[in-house]
Amino acid sequence: MHKYPTAMISYFGATLPQLSIHKIGSKVLDEQVTLSEHPLQIEDDILNDLLMQYFLQPFEKVNEVYRLYHPNDDLNLNEVFHFAEMIFADPESFHKNSQQIAKHLYDISTHPKIKSGELYIGYFENLQIEGELWPAIGIFKSETKETYLTVEQEQKQFQLHYQQEAINIKKLDKGCLIFNTEHEQGYKVAIIDQTNRSEAVYWVDEFLKLKIRNDNYTQTQNVLSAYKSFVTTEMDDSFDISKADKIDLLNRSIKYFKEKDHFDMDEFSNEVISNPEGIEKFKTFTKNYETEFDAPINNSFDISDAAVKKQARVFKSVLKLDRNFHIYIHGNKELIEKGFDAEKNMSFYKVYFSNEQ
Repeated sequence: MHKYPTAMISYFGATLPQLSIHKIGSKVLDEQVTLSEHPLQIEDDILNDLLMQYFLQPFEKVNEVYRLYHPNDDLNLNEVFHFAEMIFADPESFHKNSQQIAKHLYDISTHPKIKSGELYIGYFENLQIEGELWPAIGIFKSETKETYLTVEQEQKQFQLHYQQEAINIKKLDKGCLIFNTEHEQGYKVAIIDQTNRSEAVYWVDEFLKLKIRNDNYTQTQNVLSAYKSFVTTEMDDSFDISKADKIDLLNRSIKYFKEKDHFDMDEFSNEVISNPEGIEKFKTFTKNYETEFDAPINNSFDISDAAVKKQARVFKSVLKLDRNFHIYIHGNKELIEKGFDAEKNMSFYKVYFSNEQ
């Protein structure tokens, strides 16, 4: 396969030679699944470009890679894996297997809040993930419909028209891409789920049956998430620590991950936490975190810059004081001191600086 140093997923140069559309009704409302008899023939170049944008553009911001799996550790029991395997082995069987995928989705769509919608299943060629080009199967569902106005000129005046139940191509509700690589591990899979509601877990857990890939990205994300949870929730029970100290500990962790290429648990603990009791409690916390969230944490791995960049956005460095002040703490914690004014019966912070900007 040819390699290109670009974003994790890119559809530049990709094609969509096959596309099938089916309708998934609401099981709760006794609606049925409606299967198309033939794949869709796309002969309009503009329509093709719009579909590529609708299906694939949301994946350009995706970083996580998942695997298809089954709780019994037998991939052959995963329905989507089985049908994807058949399509990759024989692309001519695409439409027949797309019908089976639609039936499977309908069968598991038993939650009362699951909406009916169109299911699009596409076969892509030359779709890029992590610098390599692969064939891929895309499964997309549109549930949210909107009303659009159109303006047309008729002779010397304009007329307004509208179209109800239309699809906004900038709002893909649900989607997944299954890449024909790493077959034995359950393929590389990327997902989109804009609904983000509790009933929407059926897409990931029941329909696709996914688990996140345990790679450097995942390892980096897991350690930073565990550390953030440890600092913000666990340390209060064992240490008398101020919010400024917590922010400093979070900043030091991000600094470590930005400056290092490789993570080592002992090195990280000594450089960032430094307190022996705190180090011991953090290591115990990570073991419990692994079990509770099914998030494996290795003692050593190469650091993923993409994961660091993503996690850094949620590491708060703002100290909020009532509704009057916000103090942004980015560097040396020794330049900020906390005190208490008995006369005013209020706490205060003293901040040292060299230059005012």
